[in-house]
Amino acid sequence: MDRIDLFRIFSRVVECSSFTRAADTLGVPRSSVSAAVQELEGRVGARLLHRTTRRVSLTQDGRAFYERCQRVIAEVEDTENLFRQTAAQPSGRLKVDVPGRIGRLIIAPALPEFLDRYSQIDIDLGVTDRAVDLVEDSVDCVLRVGPLKDSGLIARRIGKLTLINVASPAYLARHGTPRTPDDLSDHWAVLYASPSSGRVEDWEWLEDGKPCTMQLRGRVTVNCAEAYIASCLAGLGLIQIPAYDVKRHLEAGELVEVMPCHQAESMPMTLLYPHRHHHSRRLQVFTDWLEALLKSHLL
Repeated sequence: MDRIDLFRIFSRVVECSSFTRAADTLGVPRSSVSAAVQELEGRVGARLLHRTTRRVSLTQDGRAFYERCQRVIAEVEDTENLFRQTAAQPSGRLKVDVPGRIGRLIIAPALPEFLDRYSQIDIDLGVTDRAVDLVEDSVDCVLRVGPLKDSGLIARRIGKLTLINVASPAYLARHGTPRTPDDLSDHWAVLYASPSSGRVEDWEWLEDGKPCTMQLRGRVTVNCAEAYIASCLAGLGLIQIPAYDVKRHLEAGELVEVMPCHQAESMPMTLLYPHRHHHSRRLQVFTDWLEALLKSHLL
């Protein structure tokens, strides 16, 4: 079998996490897919996949090889399409994962406009605050907020989210309004624990351009944005939150911004996708649309 065909079959198995599903999408027998992967492992001299009765996953060598495969396949497909017409309507299914609040408040309400414009594209929209694995979860692209830890992925910087400090009027009436970080020792915060690590985030602010942190007291700890905001609305403490997240609460007077001169450092927003997917026309038009949407609402 041609080497690039082996690469494509291996990549499809990874993306489907299954020999059977990969065979179905390729329209070939499962035995042909299994034989192709075995041939590829023989050629490279390494075991690329862990095989169980329920799931197929990458070995450490397989993960490194998969990333290289994506680059090779992308180069080949880019070359094959060099002289083809690009005016054809992009089509196919995209699997996208975005942070919960951005997905629910910004992206989902705007999707009808995108789907009307691109009638042959379907979207699987994952909305979660968990950091998904693009390879293991077969995701075409993810939107990440905060510092990046991924390697071997294409990164497209969108911009930065402004963080503000807020509290409810009831909380401020009871505890007073903090003016500077020196006042925080007399205040309570709603504590936020990272959904992935469980680590409780410190209170942050910039002092002469340098980041500073403090552990605040808190009687309530949450691990999702909805509970974080709801607890603040209930008067349980101060929170630090992207400004877009609480815009309507500020406009309604349900929350009040405090210490505007002592905000945390803005958080970068980045789109990430594997090398091969970067060349997909349907992904290109979606990410262009998404970038324009986010900039109009969040930046």
